[in-house]
Amino acid sequence: MTTIRPHASTVERVPLRSALHDLPAYKPGKAAPVSGTTQYKLSSNENPYPPLPSVRDVVAEAAAGINLYPDMACTEITEAIAKRWDVPAASVSFGAGSVEVASQIIRAVAGEGDEVIFAWRSFEAYPILTGLAGAKAVHVPLTADERHDLPAMAAAVTERTRLIFVCTPNNPTGTSVTADELHAFMTAVPQDVLVVIDEAYVHFNVDAAAAHGIDFFRTYPNVVVLHTFSKAYGLAGLRIGYAIAPDYISAALRAVAIPFGVSALAQKAALASLDAEDEIEARITSLVTEREKLHAELLSIGWDVCPSEANFVWLRTGEATQELETIFTEAGVIVRAYPGDGIRISVGTPEANRQAVQAAKAAFNRLAAER
Repeated sequence: MTTIRPHASTVERVPLRSALHDLPAYKPGKAAPVSGTTQYKLSSNENPYPPLPSVRDVVAEAAAGINLYPDMACTEITEAIAKRWDVPAASVSFGAGSVEVASQIIRAVAGEGDEVIFAWRSFEAYPILTGLAGAKAVHVPLTADERHDLPAMAAAVTERTRLIFVCTPNNPTGTSVTADELHAFMTAVPQDVLVVIDEAYVHFNVDAAAAHGIDFFRTYPNVVVLHTFSKAYGLAGLRIGYAIAPDYISAALRAVAIPFGVSALAQKAALASLDAEDEIEARITSLVTEREKLHAELLSIGWDVCPSEANFVWLRTGEATQELETIFTEAGVIVRAYPGDGIRISVGTPEANRQAVQAAKAAFNRLAAER
């Protein structure tokens, strides 16, 4: 006999975790709509170049084995990264992108009632991942020149603080932290508070005074460094990132990681990318050159644009953000808008960047006409 279940609206619903009630939604960069005109997607900080032929060939060969589980220990790429940075293999751990590794860190270190500090605005996954762990997100405003206010972040530490994220270069503003600033910060932070130096965009950072996470890992016992293959290496679609951390932290990250979370294709592609670093470096140099051109042209229009050390630039547009985003979209340029704050424009091909400049000029003129 068939049992008739009552309609879903008439039964008591399964309760969800309270942490989900106020959780902000992660908003990925918009995709370019399909239309008859050329559209440039500059909303996700992606590398605009296609995969290197050598990397593509390795991925194609590895695809023949996707019926099998990947190496959960990421053995080969772990050894390669350990050699690359001259650190013990036990200090290296992987995840499906550095954001997934950041999630591992939070889940390993922070729980109900604990605090996680980060600058704001910074990477928008930080408050989401913190909330999912049941911890409290502590936002510390950026300075007037869009940089981390490290003294204010140090002053925000309490007995409940477990973790601090320092995103340098910062997403979405592109500003970086200097070595002197970070050393002063580290001396002000208790050693039982973990400091994560998130360097997703470090390959584009050409500031001679910039902090280098690996140096701080070697100097301080409470530092973790995050890197990713998504940006400079152009593997955003394969999702692989890693942490360099004290060995007991790395062991904890592996304990909370999703089993088999890093695909075999991603591992092989990362290895091939490390073998092709000369070609990768040439692409990075090209993108940095384009970034500097884009920055200079925005300044010439009249925009007050802070120097960027990442593969994007930041326009502080405040309450006009959504209105100006529409101007970019209508011009065929898809940008990343942060309502009430600003617009981030990823560095693309020269053609895409030229179109972005034209859209930025129209947006600036709109603002000027409304004032």
